[in-house]
Amino acid sequence: MSPIPRRNLLKAAAMAGVASQFSWALGKNAQQASADEQAADGAVEISWLEDGALGAAPGSTVGVPWPMGQYQKDQTFSLAAADGTDVPVQSWATGFWPDGSLKWTAHAVGPQGGGAEKYTLGAGAPAAPEKKVTVSSAGGAVTVSTGVITAKIGKSGSTLVKSVTRGTTEIAKNGKLVLIRQGELEDGDQGAEKYDRFESAIDEVKVEQDGPVRAVVRIDGKHRSGNRSWLPFSVRLYFYAGGESFRMVHTITFDGTQEPGKASGDFIRGLGVRFTVPMRDASYDRHIRIGGDGTGLLREAVKGITGLRRDPGASVQAAQFAGEKLADPATWDQRVTTRLQYIPEWGDYTLSQLSADGFTLRKRTKKGYGWIAAGGGRRASGFGYVGGASGGLSFGLRDFWEKHPAQLDIRDAHTDEAEVTLWLWSPEAQPMDLRFYHDGMGQDTYPEQAEGIQITYEDYEPGFGTPYGIARTSELVFWANESTPTPEALAQQVEAVRTLPQLVAPPKQLIKAKVFGPGLFSEPDRSTPAKAKIEDHLDFLFTYYKDQVEMRRWYGFWDYGDVMHSYDPARHQWRYDVGGYAWDNSELSPDLWLWYAYLRSGRADIFRFAEAMTRHTGEVDVYHLGQWAGLGTRHGVQHYADSAKQQRIANTTYRRFYYFLTADERVGDLMAANVDSDETFLALDPLRKIRTEPYTPDRHALSIGFGTDWSGLVSAWLTEWERNGPKAEKAKARVLSTMETIAAQPNGFVQGSGLYDLDTGKFAIADTPVVGVSHLSAVFGLNELCAELIHITDVPKFKDAYLDYCRYFNATKAEQAARYGSNFGTLLLFQGHSRLDAYAAVQTGDAALAARAWTKFYKSDGYFESSPWTTEKLSGPVTLVPGSEANWVYTNDTSLYGLAAIENLALLGDKMPS
Repeated sequence: MSPIPRRNLLKAAAMAGVASQFSWALGKNAQQASADEQAADGAVEISWLEDGALGAAPGSTVGVPWPMGQYQKDQTFSLAAADGTDVPVQSWATGFWPDGSLKWTAHAVGPQGGGAEKYTLGAGAPAAPEKKVTVSSAGGAVTVSTGVITAKIGKSGSTLVKSVTRGTTEIAKNGKLVLIRQGELEDGDQGAEKYDRFESAIDEVKVEQDGPVRAVVRIDGKHRSGNRSWLPFSVRLYFYAGGESFRMVHTITFDGTQEPGKASGDFIRGLGVRFTVPMRDASYDRHIRIGGDGTGLLREAVKGITGLRRDPGASVQAAQFAGEKLADPATWDQRVTTRLQYIPEWGDYTLSQLSADGFTLRKRTKKGYGWIAAGGGRRASGFGYVGGASGGLSFGLRDFWEKHPAQLDIRDAHTDEAEVTLWLWSPEAQPMDLRFYHDGMGQDTYPEQAEGIQITYEDYEPGFGTPYGIARTSELVFWANESTPTPEALAQQVEAVRTLPQLVAPPKQLIKAKVFGPGLFSEPDRSTPAKAKIEDHLDFLFTYYKDQVEMRRWYGFWDYGDVMHSYDPARHQWRYDVGGYAWDNSELSPDLWLWYAYLRSGRADIFRFAEAMTRHTGEVDVYHLGQWAGLGTRHGVQHYADSAKQQRIANTTYRRFYYFLTADERVGDLMAANVDSDETFLALDPLRKIRTEPYTPDRHALSIGFGTDWSGLVSAWLTEWERNGPKAEKAKARVLSTMETIAAQPNGFVQGSGLYDLDTGKFAIADTPVVGVSHLSAVFGLNELCAELIHITDVPKFKDAYLDYCRYFNATKAEQAARYGSNFGTLLLFQGHSRLDAYAAVQTGDAALAARAWTKFYKSDGYFESSPWTTEKLSGPVTLVPGSEANWVYTNDTSLYGLAAIENLALLGDKMPS
C-alpha cells in the first residue's frame, strides 16, 4: 500500500476524531466473523440514490459499513468506475468495531469521475486526483483551491468568503450572512417601524478536512449590529477536487426573546446569505437566470435586444437568449446600434416564494423606480444566476419552496457590482413569530395543568413553550462559471440544487455488515402471500404519509420534515391545533421506521423523507442552547410548545443513520453534543408535577428510567464510543457501567428506573425488587439499541435481563406475576412490542415465543389485516383542498407497525403462521 494515501486517510480520520484505535468490551458473538465477512475480495458496489450521477453538483460523500474484522484502521481504499477507470477518492473512518477494525468509512468523490453510474469500492491505494483540492492559511484568510476555482475564506470580521476566483477572474466576493430584526410587531401599540440590520461576525474558523479530494472549512460566529451580537451561526463550506462549485451548510440557533402576549421582541424579518458579483461585460452581454417550476428558467439580459421595434438580426437575438457573447454592435443593424442607450437596463430582480403554492417574480430598472411583474408560478427551484460572457455566479437554496418563505434577490446588475441575496426567510413575509400560541387559560398550578392534559393532551407549564435554543439548518450551492452556462448546464445546476446527488451502499452491504442491530432488517420479500401483504401495507403507509405532506402542506421553514401525530375524523383533518396531538416530534420513533424502511429497500423517496425528518427533528425539536440544551420537546402544536422537555426526543438514535450513511458533519455535531446530556437531569426534574415531597436534584442519585431516558443517553455514548470522539473513553465507561448496573437490579429492566450517579456513571443497586414497566419504555429505540449492544459487548447478565424484559412484556398477567411477584399493570402497544418477542425468540431459540410474536403482531392492537388499507377521496366542501384520508391511520400506530413488520420479517420471516 502507498504510504502517502494511507497518511491522508489517517489525517482525515484524525480530523473527524476517529483516527486512533481503542478497546471495546468484546462480546463472544462480536469476536466471530463468518468466512464471507473475512473474504479478501470484499469489494462493494456503490451507486447513486437517484439517476443522473453527480451532474453539476460539487461532489458526494458516501458512508459504507464493513463486517467486523474485514478491514483494519489503516486500510486504504480505491474506487473504480463500472468501466474499470480509477476514480480519485478520499476516505476516512467514521466508526470502529470492538476489535478496532473499521465499522464505517466515508468516501468522497468529486467531478473527476463523478459521471459514472456505478462504482466498485475496495481495498487498495486510491487514485490521485488530476486536480487536487488544497488548503492553506496565511494572514487573515484560509485559501481553498479545487484546481478550478479558488476561495478565500475570512478568519475574522463580517466576510465569510472574501473572494471566489476562476483563473484570474473574480467571480464573487464579500460573501456574508445578513439578518433583519424587527423589534415591534404590528399588533403592538407603536406599529412595526424599527428594523435593525445585522451582518455575520466571525468568532472561529477551523479547517476540518484539507484534501486531496474533499476540503471542509467550518466558520462559527454570531450576527452583529453595533454592540449587539446574537443568533449564533455555524457554516460549513465544502469543496471537491476539480470542482467549479462549492456547497454551504448553514445553521442558525435562535437565542432571541419573544414573550407571549407582548409585541416587542426579537422578530426576524429577513435571514439570508449575500454575495457581490463583479460585472465586467457590456450590459447586453450580462445575463440573468432565475429558476421557476421544475427546470424552467427566466432567461434575460440586463439590456435586452430582442423584441425591439428594430431587429439587430436573428443570430444576434438567438445568441443573447443562449447567453453567448454578442458580436460587435457595429455588425448589427445600425438602427439598433445607434439607439442602444434608449433600451432600459434591468438591474433588480426578486423572486418571492411566500408559500408552498406560489411564487412571484418582478423586476425594475434600479432603486427608486417602479417594479413590473415578470411572471410567476407554483414552486420555484430556488436557483439563480447573474453574470455575463466573461463569467458569473450561479446560486441555489435547497428545499426552497418546502421551507418557505424564501426569496432570491439580484440587485444592481446594471452597475459594476451586482448583489445577490438568498433569503432563507423572506423579508417580504410576515416576521418570524415564535411566541407561544395561547395565554395559559388559567393553568397556573400543577393540578390545573393535569386537568388540561386530560382534555387537549398538552402538558402546559408557564414559560416552557419557548423557542430559545432551537436551531435550523439550510443547504446552499454556488457555482463560479467561466461564462454564462448553456441551458443544458443550467438545467443540471437546477437539478443539483433541488436534489443533491448522493452515493449510497446497497441494502445487501448494510445487512451483511450487521450494523444498526444485526438481523433487524432484511430486503423486501414477497415470496409468500403473507409476506407480500405486509410489504403492501408498509408501502401503503409510507405512500400515505408522503401524500399527506403534500395535501396538508406540512411545509415551512420550521415545520418541513415533521408529520402530525393524530387524526381528527370528524373534521377530516389532522389535529394540528389540538395540544399534544399536533406535530409528532419523533413520538414513538417515526424516524426509526423510515430509516429501517430505507436500509432494507434502498428507495430514494424513503431516504429523502427520512433525511428531511432528521434535519428537522434533530434541530427544531431539540434545544441546543440555554438551560434545556440536550433535551427535546414532546409532541405539540408548536415544536417547542410542550412543557415536557425530554431526553427521548433528543435521542441520538434518530441521527445515527444519516450520519453514518452520509458522514454529515452537522449531524455529527448534534450527536457529539449529547454525550453529556445526563447532566440535563440536574436542570429539569421530569417528575416535578407528580412528586408529593420536596425534591432537590442530587448528582449522585438522579432518578433515571431504563427505557426512554436511558435509551437516549446510551445512544449518545455508544455513538461517541464507536466514533472514537474526544470523550470516547468516558462514553465507553458509561455504556458498560450502566449496562452492568441495570442488569444487577433486583428485577433487571423490569425494575423500571434507578438512582444514577453522574460522577461514576452507575446506577445504585436497589435493595427491593420493584415492577416499573411502561409501554413507552421500549418504543424510542430501546430494542434496536439493545440488539446492537448485545452484539458488540460481553455483558451476559445484561443480555439475560433484556431478554427477560422482552419475554414478559407481552406475557399474560399470570406469567408476569409468577416471574416478578406482580403483574405489569395496564399496558398498551402490544403490536409494536411484538418485535421484542421476535428478537428474544431468535436469541433464545424459543419457538413458542416466535409464535407469540406473530400472534401479537396480527391480533393485539395497532393495525390489523382487517383494517381498510385504503384511502377515501376528499374534496370540497368537506376539506380545504382535494385529497384523500385514511381516518384510521395514526402516527404512533404507523411507527410501531412499521418497525414491528420490518423486524419481525427479518427475524422470523421463515416462521410466519399459515
